[in-house]
Amino acid sequence: MSAEPKDSAMGSPPICQIVTPIGNMGYGFDETTTAYQLAQLVPNGIPTAIILDSGSTDSGPEKLALGTTTAPISAYLKDLIKLLRLVHQFRVPLIFSSAGGDGTNDHVNKMREIIETIAAEEANSDYFIKAISIYAKIDKDLIRERLQAGRIVGCGTCVPPLAESEIESSARVVAQMGPEPFIDAMEANPDFTVIIGGRSYDPAPYAAYASFQLKRQYPKITESEIQQRYGGFVHMGKIMECGGACSTPKSPGAVAVVYEDGTFDISPTFPGSRCTPLSVAAHALYENSRPDVLGGPGGALHLENSKYEQLPDGRTTRVSGSEYRSSQSQGSPYQFKLEAARVIGYRSMFMGSVKDHILIRNIDNLFGRIKLYVKEQHPDVTGEWDLGFHVYGRGQSTAKGPGELFIITEAIAENQKLATSMASKARVAMIHGPYPGMKATAGNFAFGIGGKMEIELGKCAKFSIYHLMDLEPGEERLRPTLGAVNERKLLSYATSIIGNGKPTPSDDTFRAEIARLRDSLPAPVAKGAVHVAATKSAAPSEPPETLWDLAAVLRSKNAGPFDISLDVIFKTKEDFHAVKNSDFLSAENVSRELEIDKKDIVWMGFFEPALAFKVTIPRFRGGKKTPAGSFMENDVHGSQQHVGLGTMTLPNSLRGPSKTLWERSQTSAAAYVAVGAFLMTVGGVKGFLLGRATSRSR
Repeated sequence: MSAEPKDSAMGSPPICQIVTPIGNMGYGFDETTTAYQLAQLVPNGIPTAIILDSGSTDSGPEKLALGTTTAPISAYLKDLIKLLRLVHQFRVPLIFSSAGGDGTNDHVNKMREIIETIAAEEANSDYFIKAISIYAKIDKDLIRERLQAGRIVGCGTCVPPLAESEIESSARVVAQMGPEPFIDAMEANPDFTVIIGGRSYDPAPYAAYASFQLKRQYPKITESEIQQRYGGFVHMGKIMECGGACSTPKSPGAVAVVYEDGTFDISPTFPGSRCTPLSVAAHALYENSRPDVLGGPGGALHLENSKYEQLPDGRTTRVSGSEYRSSQSQGSPYQFKLEAARVIGYRSMFMGSVKDHILIRNIDNLFGRIKLYVKEQHPDVTGEWDLGFHVYGRGQSTAKGPGELFIITEAIAENQKLATSMASKARVAMIHGPYPGMKATAGNFAFGIGGKMEIELGKCAKFSIYHLMDLEPGEERLRPTLGAVNERKLLSYATSIIGNGKPTPSDDTFRAEIARLRDSLPAPVAKGAVHVAATKSAAPSEPPETLWDLAAVLRSKNAGPFDISLDVIFKTKEDFHAVKNSDFLSAENVSRELEIDKKDIVWMGFFEPALAFKVTIPRFRGGKKTPAGSFMENDVHGSQQHVGLGTMTLPNSLRGPSKTLWERSQTSAAAYVAVGAFLMTVGGVKGFLLGRATSRSR
């Protein structure tokens, strides 16, 4: 069946089509499903591209500090084999950003080398690839210069001021580039096949491709007219960079059709999934400090007036009304977000469990003795070191007494030998150390998992730079600004021809071939590990007691390395308004349940379009604000920090026995709910706000 895009509601024609097979390159995707989508799109002649993200700070600082990648190199090889096969078969370009996870120059080059390896295979002798590599490394001398001039600030209120020592100790520094370098590269090389982007704002390649096609098809369009459409392009990219996370049940990938007026349509790649106004609009909440204003390089995306419309096919949602406000229009300079990490030591660990009821009650006493013993056994150590204990199972009980504890002990020191020595001494003390009331004198600790005593973990990394740097006009681009004199270029790019084939443009004859292929392809079938059938929520058997009982979605997630954002999306409008009109989710109550000071709340508010409540807080570890990853981290993704909010006990006014929330929830219990779905209404932004936040894409 042909997928002929319709003009938008205002009669605006489509300018491009984008397929995102998966939310992150290297995670694997279904080639057959992606090929089916491309076969539906390519015959209509509208410019089509495969675009996907490849990076994030979500998994911690190791990539930036140690040069590792988010996925194994073998995973990128597997994905790129499939992607290049699709590029060759359907004659569409491939664009991906934040190569290798962190977008360093080394990882941009590594991805190009993988592409060269694939093209060199005998079976791919007809591949012709014009590849553009865009580099995001920033010179440390420039960073020092801007720091001394007072032109660098933390990206958000939780980020401490940048110290010059952090610049020196950082292994490498990258800038999160915006769409401009991608646009410049496309305009200089309109016949490109592949763009390998360094560290980028996640929506950047999407917004760039839409802008490139807009200017190419409407060469007389003015910059002012482009800016009027730019909000739609960025919003489209903000949704698409996560693949099909905007659908219900969650699809691995998604398809966008972008129109000349900035309107866009979103649909899932996977059969059985649907993009609804609720699921698409809800994406504004995900991993952002606030849902209405999303900051990025050179400005902010405003969603206060965004509109979401279900199209007749029941699985596509049309989005309009999104607005982009540039920094320049607000009287501020363009800013790059700088990212870097450094090595702070070496780690070793051991793990095991405790079942003895007496020891479980005295475990913290033993931990103190272990630290003292380790210190006594290393009297000559003058450098910094530390020892920490991850304890799982506290507070649990069985018919025979306290439940078993699982303990992971981390040691960090200035070198690997010392860290392992400290872990070894700590393990000995864990096994044989005395404690009050001791009866099990043979040993305290069950160990030996995997046949290992101590496990050497290598270098320990920590985020060192997560700051915004002011730019001079034009520094965000690859090409000189018209009329500029002595303009410094911060970013660079290179082009290369890969493969022994010849260029093969997409013409009418080729599109007719793809149309015949389209008509012969069977529709994908919903199956496999990624398919989750829609379910219905069970009717509650008792009146609601906690916030969990009122929530359709209750989650937490990183909003950058320094913040964690928690979302509550209510089941019904009645529930939302009842809670909003009470003082149940006051700053005092929320901060108490999350065990933080009220003044530490970064942003908090009810977001009526989503029937949602959102609160963003700093990351704490050991009572101190600290970035994700590094020593003693146990939730680098930030996805398990919502329980304190969920277990908040409802006051009687929110769970009474008469015509209450419970009875309404009985009525709403049959409402459609799916794994990965985000329930949300649409419209303008209302509600109270507490605090300010700088929201930057991952």
